[in-house]
Amino acid sequence: MERKRSDRIADDLESLIFEGTFADGDRLDEVQLASRFSVSRTPVREALQRLGQSGLVVHVPRRGAFVRQPGPVELLEMFEVMAELEAVCAKLAASRITEKALQDLHAANMRCKAAVEARDSDEYYRENELFHAIIYRQSGNSFLEQECLRLQRRLQPFRRVQLRVRGRMTQSMAEHEAIVAAIEEADGEKAADAIRRHVSVQGEKFHHLMASLKPAAE
Repeated sequence: MERKRSDRIADDLESLIFEGTFADGDRLDEVQLASRFSVSRTPVREALQRLGQSGLVVHVPRRGAFVRQPGPVELLEMFEVMAELEAVCAKLAASRITEKALQDLHAANMRCKAAVEARDSDEYYRENELFHAIIYRQSGNSFLEQECLRLQRRLQPFRRVQLRVRGRMTQSMAEHEAIVAAIEEADGEKAADAIRRHVSVQGEKFHHLMASLKPAAE
């Protein structure tokens, strides 16, 4: 399915921010960006709104949109909360997931595997989002699901950039297999532990993430 132009622009802007082309505090001018991407201002505005949802861009009334990079402590705190929320989802889903949803989870995982084989980190991330969304929904708790989706949007650019680290997609795929196996076995504690390890960015994973953001933060 053809992706929206605004989504492609948002992805490109994320890359430009992480590469340091746009630094923390820089103003993102709609007219200049429209010229840069050879589009009208409408898809640019939509792209900036998407980045605003993730918090990577902040909109200031009558001044415009500005890049906002979270500091390492804030980022670590968000990932800690995300890991715990997803752990609760996985624990609940292990006992509540439907057969149809379990099939959908396997299908999403197979599409993730195809993206790994194609070495397409962006496609892997898109399928990865669907994989996690199925688990949120199958927790059977709509409030928890919405909180997870909200924080998932907030962390989207940072979870996506992690996948560009060499070997991370393959590691992530192995973690997915452990999550699916635990849910299939209806082992809530095992599923919670597996997804907590998958989402957490402690240690080397956090070091790699901060290194990937360093150019934009300097």
